[in-house]
Amino acid sequence: MRITARFTAPATRFALLPALLLGAVACGGGTDTSASGKSPDPKGSAAVRPSDAPGAPGAPAASAAPKAKDASLERAALAQGDLAGYQISAQGKNPNAPDGQPQADKKACQPLADVMGDKPDPAARETVNRGIGSQKQVGLAVSASVSSYAEGDAKKVLSRLREAVAACGTGFTATVEKQTGRYRDVKTVPYRTAGDETVSWTTTAAAEGVSAPVHLVVVREGDRVVRLMALNVAAQDQKALVPQEVADKQLEKVRKAG
Repeated sequence: MRITARFTAPATRFALLPALLLGAVACGGGTDTSASGKSPDPKGSAAVRPSDAPGAPGAPAASAAPKAKDASLERAALAQGDLAGYQISAQGKNPNAPDGQPQADKKACQPLADVMGDKPDPAARETVNRGIGSQKQVGLAVSASVSSYAEGDAKKVLSRLREAVAACGTGFTATVEKQTGRYRDVKTVPYRTAGDETVSWTTTAAAEGVSAPVHLVVVREGDRVVRLMALNVAAQDQKALVPQEVADKQLEKVRKAG
């Protein structure tokens, strides 16, 4: 049994999507059971083949991901075995995806563009990323990150995101490394977490004739910010939601890590 990515658009075509979410495609674009006829291993033990993901030949193994300087961030990050039915990789970013923070065409929408970048916003001191592939829901790819902030800055991230979601309902354009795309239909959606405060919204990302719904959840837990993003790579027009169990487990680990 192997996990295959059925999302065929080149990585550059989806440069407007979070680079980290593109990395999540590599670890779980759906399950292919045709060879063995067996269902996915509920413990997430299926082998991941990075070459199955678009633009990812030769991607380094999860163990090659650099360690965070802040040891508590590494303890807070999800790891393989934490979630039954999910494949988790520390190599959270597609190597061909663009680097940096996207720039929005509207100042009010810059926080929404920032959160699609390598870190939730430029004030993050350090960020640890994970790519998550579901073996329960075919095509569901999730990225998860935990970032450390100076006192007070974490609260500002959530405040700015809340304002931006309210101001940018009609959408905006974002550019990173000369790749440009559009986010439309930005809408707040309810989402329960045990964090200090949460912002959750959906949007549709579109570029070069390809579009896909994306769900984002950003949670503050003290001076830590958790960012979760979900995309269905098996059906580009199908809505995706961050699984509740993923959010719950990630926040549990953040609290335990201190």
